[in-house]
Amino acid sequence: MTVFNIVFLGAGNVATHLAQALSRQGHRILQVYSRTQASAAALADLVQASYTTDIKCLQPDADIYICALKDAVLAEVLAQVPDFGTALWLHTSGSMPLSVFEPYTHRCGVFYPLQTFSRQRAISFERIPFCLEANRKEDLVLMKTLASQLSEDVREMSSTQRQNLHVAAVFACNFTNSLYAMAQEILAYDHIDKDILQALIEETAAKLRGNDAKDVQTGPAVRMDRNVIDKHIAWLQAHGQADKARLYEEMSRIIYERSQPS
Repeated sequence: MTVFNIVFLGAGNVATHLAQALSRQGHRILQVYSRTQASAAALADLVQASYTTDIKCLQPDADIYICALKDAVLAEVLAQVPDFGTALWLHTSGSMPLSVFEPYTHRCGVFYPLQTFSRQRAISFERIPFCLEANRKEDLVLMKTLASQLSEDVREMSSTQRQNLHVAAVFACNFTNSLYAMAQEILAYDHIDKDILQALIEETAAKLRGNDAKDVQTGPAVRMDRNVIDKHIAWLQAHGQADKARLYEEMSRIIYERSQPS
């Protein structure tokens, strides 16, 4: 197995998990860059690397530079890199195009793991889809080899497809999690343990395996049961949750309309 020398730009959730996973595979994490010293030092300590908060002090001899940075700062940081050399430069963003590297290097790619990451939660990469794009075929082969060491699900995907995927992921993950938070707030009114929803949440997700979500939709909105819907909306309004009441009404309308024969 080829062992790569890797530098990480960024020390957030994605960088923390990805750097450790690559280190466990035997790759050498040479350095971690972050604007925040505490974050850079914390990740560097986990993977026995050096760290810097000065982009001008990036180690120049790595094989791969992985930019696990917020979209808002990626272009700004790249513009400050002193020398891209002949190394392969990757970013991990779902929504940034490959072309962000165009002014600086022809050896570039996207190494996007489709998952939600939190520092405090251990995670296995085995089933996480890795969506790859590269400027050169040779680098795509290298990236597939690297990703396959972590995951069984490695896919080639264009910037346009990945942006589409990222929109879908926001609906499936971020918006859904916000709804879970609202559900927990509703339970809290009568001091009901939030864990009571866990089995329901897990079964809802499990039903998606092998099925279209539309085909397994349940609940009062599918049949537009106004008796139940109006009671729920009245409860929300009576408890000062006008925003949730509006959302309930709109979501019920959307579910009903989407459940009708086309």
